[in-house]
Amino acid sequence: MVRDGDLVAVLHERPDLAEQALGLIKAQFERPQPAVDDKTIFDHLLKTAPQPRLVSQGGNLAEGEKLAATRLEMTYRNSYVAHAAMETHSAVAMIEGGKATVWASTQAPFLGETAGGEGAGLGRGERARHHALRRRRLRRQERGPSAVEAARLAKIVGKPVQVVWDRAEEFFYDTFRPAAVMKVRAGLTAAAKIAFWDYSVIGAGERGAELFYDVAHHRAVSAGGWQGGNPPGMHPFNVGPWRGPSVNSNTFARESHIDALASQAGVDPLELRRGNLTNKRVLRVLDAAANQFGWKPARAPSGRGMGVSCSIYSGTCIAAMAEVSVDKTTGRVEVKRVVLAQDQGVTVSPDGTRQQMEGSITMGLGYALAEEVRFQGGEVLDRNFDTYQLPRFSWLPKIETILIDNPDLPAQSCGEPPIVNMGAVIANAVFDAVGARLVQLP
Repeated sequence: MVRDGDLVAVLHERPDLAEQALGLIKAQFERPQPAVDDKTIFDHLLKTAPQPRLVSQGGNLAEGEKLAATRLEMTYRNSYVAHAAMETHSAVAMIEGGKATVWASTQAPFLGETAGGEGAGLGRGERARHHALRRRRLRRQERGPSAVEAARLAKIVGKPVQVVWDRAEEFFYDTFRPAAVMKVRAGLTAAAKIAFWDYSVIGAGERGAELFYDVAHHRAVSAGGWQGGNPPGMHPFNVGPWRGPSVNSNTFARESHIDALASQAGVDPLELRRGNLTNKRVLRVLDAAANQFGWKPARAPSGRGMGVSCSIYSGTCIAAMAEVSVDKTTGRVEVKRVVLAQDQGVTVSPDGTRQQMEGSITMGLGYALAEEVRFQGGEVLDRNFDTYQLPRFSWLPKIETILIDNPDLPAQSCGEPPIVNMGAVIANAVFDAVGARLVQLP
C-alpha cells in the first residue's frame, strides 16, 4: 500500500490482486454537508452566479418593448451531462535516470506533460511524453488526473506504474457539461417581427448567446460557465467542455423561445424565422432543409410532431428539422426522422462530413432525451450505463444530411455544429405533437 497525501493506492503486478487488496482498505475522511442536488441545482446557480458580463447589445430594450404587440418570458434549463466515453482513462508513468516518461490518452499533450511532470516533482527538461490522441466525446481532462496519479506513484515506488480508472471512477471524476439556466424575454410586433430580445445565461457560458436574428433592440449577458471564473461552490463538480460547449444550451433556449413566440402569435415557426433573418447562409440552409423535409406551414401545435431549429456555430450555418411521435400515456418520445442542412464553406471530405453530421445527430439524441447526471448527498448517483442512458441503435431515426456547396468560403467547422440544434428541434417537435413545451433537458 502507498499513501501520498490524499492519494491512497495498492500496487501489484496482478491487477486482480491489487483490486482485492484495495477493497480491504477502510478510508475515513470528512466532507462538507452537500447543500444542493440535481433538483435544487438551478435555484443554486441563480443564487451563486457571479455578476453577469455583457455579451452583446444593440438599440434600446425599453423602446423595443413599446413596439411589441405580444410578449413572452420563459426560463429554460439543462442538467449536468457526462462524457461517458466507452473507454476509461488510463496512463503509464516511468521515472528513470531522473527523467519521467508518461504514456497517456489526451488531446492536450503539452498540458498533460506539465501535469505529469509536476506530479513527479520534475522540471520541464526532465519530462518526456507519449500520447494517443482520443477525442473521447470531447472530454478535456487536459491535465490528465490519471497521468498525475501514475507519476506520483511511480516516483514513490521507483517502478513503472499503470493507473486505469474503473467505470465508477470515470463518472465520478468527470468534468461534466455544466447545468445551466437561460432566461429569455422577447416580443413580436403585429407584423411578426421580433421587437426586442433580452437574454441571460447562467452557468453554461456565452458561446452561442449572441443573436443572429434581425432584432434592433437586443441584449445578451452571461454569468459563469465551463471555462473557469466561477465563484467557489457555484458548480458542485468540476465542469468543462462537452461537444459544442455552451452552444447546446444557448441554442436550446433561443430556438425554443422563437418557437414559443411563433405559437403565441399564431405564426408558422419556419416563416417566423424567415421573416426575421437576412443572413443569406442561414436562409439557404433553412430552405434546403425545408425542401428536403417537405415542410408545410402550420401553427404549432398542429398534432403532426414536426420541429425546426437553426444555428450558427464556429463559422458553420446549420438548420435541422425533425419528426417525432409521442406516447400520450407514457410520454415516451420517438424521433422518427431528422433532416439536417449544413453550410461549412468549402467541403474537403464530403463522406467524412456526413459521418460527422450523422454522429452528431445520434449523440444529440442523448442530451436531448435521456442523459443527466443525478446527484444527492455529495454522491454522483449515475456511475455506469445501467442508469446513465446513452442513445441506442433502436433510437435512431431516418437521418438525411444536406451539404450546401459554398466553395468561396474557406473550410469551417464540421464536427460539432450539427449537434447543437438537437435539443431544440426535438423539443419543438414534441410541442407540435402534443402542445407541451419542454423547458428542461433532458
